[in-house]
Amino acid sequence: MPTKPWRRSRDWSNGGSVTTRNDPDAPGGPGEQVLLGQAASPGLAIGPLARLDPARPDPHAESAATGTEDGRERLSAAVAQARRELELLSADNAGDLGGEVLGFQIALLDDPELLEPAEPVLARGAGAQAAWEAAIGELIDLYARDEDEYFQARAEDLRDLRQRVLGALASGDAAATEVPQRAVVIAETLSPSCFLEIDWTQVRGAALIHGSATSHVAMLARARGVPLVTGLGEGLRDLPADVPAVLDAVDGRLIVDPSQQTRVAYDERLSERAAADEADRAYSARPATTADGTPVRVYVNVDDPAVLAASDPGICDGIGLTRTEFLFRDGPADEATQLAAYRRIMAWADGRPVTIRTLDAGGDKPVPGVTPAGESNPFLGQRGLRLSLARPDLFRTQLRALLRAAADGPLKILLPMVTLPRELAAAREMLADARRDLAAEGIDVPDTPLGIMVETPSAALRPFDFDADFYSIGTNDLVQYVMAAARDVDAVAQLQDARDSAVLELIARVAEAARQRGVECSVCGEAAGDAESIPCLLDAEVRALSVPPAAVGRTKRAVAGHRTRSGNGA
Repeated sequence: MPTKPWRRSRDWSNGGSVTTRNDPDAPGGPGEQVLLGQAASPGLAIGPLARLDPARPDPHAESAATGTEDGRERLSAAVAQARRELELLSADNAGDLGGEVLGFQIALLDDPELLEPAEPVLARGAGAQAAWEAAIGELIDLYARDEDEYFQARAEDLRDLRQRVLGALASGDAAATEVPQRAVVIAETLSPSCFLEIDWTQVRGAALIHGSATSHVAMLARARGVPLVTGLGEGLRDLPADVPAVLDAVDGRLIVDPSQQTRVAYDERLSERAAADEADRAYSARPATTADGTPVRVYVNVDDPAVLAASDPGICDGIGLTRTEFLFRDGPADEATQLAAYRRIMAWADGRPVTIRTLDAGGDKPVPGVTPAGESNPFLGQRGLRLSLARPDLFRTQLRALLRAAADGPLKILLPMVTLPRELAAAREMLADARRDLAAEGIDVPDTPLGIMVETPSAALRPFDFDADFYSIGTNDLVQYVMAAARDVDAVAQLQDARDSAVLELIARVAEAARQRGVECSVCGEAAGDAESIPCLLDAEVRALSVPPAAVGRTKRAVAGHRTRSGNGA
């Protein structure tokens, strides 16, 4: 669609904005509104708006409460009702992220301490609604104030739980969320349980006033391929239902009452996207091979084992990167907990190689009780392997769990944020010590390759100096450090380019070292799944890519469309 002048008509402090066309000849015409937000789950959708407003408790029902015991009984009944509803919903989403999110809410309702703050409120003669708000509100505030995005996401889950119990107090039964077919949902927020109640095979997408790309709802939307735009601002409240709209969850906008020209433009984009998706699905089950017959291994990245439930291991050559931070969200995880998680991942891979990265805490991934507080620049501080070596108790526990899991299949251990060869040597020594300790306990484990993440210029400039069993290039951080441009600063986003010649020179250097040493070199950052970057990576002699499960098809299609410089079999 042609670029036209825009007039900012309204700005909102929470990041959303409304724009209107200033040029009467622009495709949208003068009456078209565009709300700007953040693309949280990619996709395009066209349909009428459907407002989703949470149920509000009946104030008359609240005032009907007579005495502390009556309020206590009403609250207990509402909590029990909410728990039954969550159990039914959880059963429909067992084994995936939805089930995990709901499991947290169920466990919270089972905590006998949850309702303790409600008692003094009830004793003062307040009703069940006020008591529940007091009980859950303090906990929500505690999580919401935390700087860690993980805990902020838990605050979202708690708000979800608050609303479900309030709905049960209002009617005795929180009815399933109903949305008209082919509609685009608009709401202030969308709770995880509400998201899971909607039949997204019949609903086009969602646009929210609040929310972020790191929320549980955004993760659920991406896992199910639901277009989602968040942070659209207060202007969304003014929109009536049934107005036609275009949800652009690629560029992060909601176009309200689009003109015919805009509709035609987006219809074309939808057709192009549908054709591309169909082609991607066709490529998913094929081996990845370039146009001249060069084989390329395509692995998948795993942020959380829950996403594997919806993925077929047959589409990939194995797991190229497993991030283990999910095990440390609430603090250090013990050996048994880690071992159980690693074994689930190994079982899914069904004999294919699995690469599991040791804890990469620090930077933008703080861990309560593990990462140091108050670092002026955590991205350049004690993170990744540096932190693990500084906390040998935690590192030893993780290495033991990984070695024990290696008995279930081909497992490789990946070390993050490696800067110096002596760091790899220290980790290898600790791995050998853990192997000896297990052997002394009568637990034999197979040989386990130990590789390094190449994400610092120091490691990329001298890959021959590292006695690594394999290399995995993390382009997200490598680009950040090479270009001196933070990943989370929009003002320097244009510098975040894995195709920059300086970055590609370092990638080629690592790939050449791997070739000469006879070990594998893969790329596991975002560039590995970017159709425009893949040809550059292949030309740099990279022959293994690790991408999110949803990106496997388009990655293989991009590989198939490229002819390598070195010809067949390079």
